Amino acid sequence: MTGALIRPATRADLDALVALEAGFAEEDRFDRRTWRRLLGGRTGALVHESGGQIDASAVLLFRQGSDIARLYSIAVAAGARGTGLGARLLSACEDAARQHSARALRLEVRVTNKSAHRLYETAGYRVIAALESYYPDGEAAHRMEKVLIAPSDGAT
Repeated sequence: MTGALIRPATRADLDALVALEAGFAEEDRFDRRTWRRLLGGRTGALVHESGGQIDASAVLLFRQGSDIARLYSIAVAAGARGTGLGARLLSACEDAARQHSARALRLEVRVTNKSAHRLYETAGYRVIAALESYYPDGEAAHRMEKVLIAPSDGAT
């Protein structure tokens, strides 16, 4: 992907982020107001830009006093799916979480989203909880986690 990069999202990306998610089910996308809040808050929003176009995004949440970061969403444009972009964006999210001193990264994923499950399992995530009726439409989710920084055993 010539001219492709993953970078922090800015408020200037607002229109492109809303457009990226326009084709998603309403319960699976952020509206403009939510994106404004996310871009100004304690998040680590990232975008993948190729040829001047944003074709993927991710949102990380960091809670003060917590060493666990949360991957809130990854969105990849339909035309960019199946190219490995999700894996590259996930890796960038893990790097960003480490930079925020996160010990682990957690996420929730629809039980029926088999491609996302494959992505996360291949990257080393494991299911730590089943969440019944997690989504607004009543679908269950799996909470998954990957340890990013191994706990110290006290040895030097």
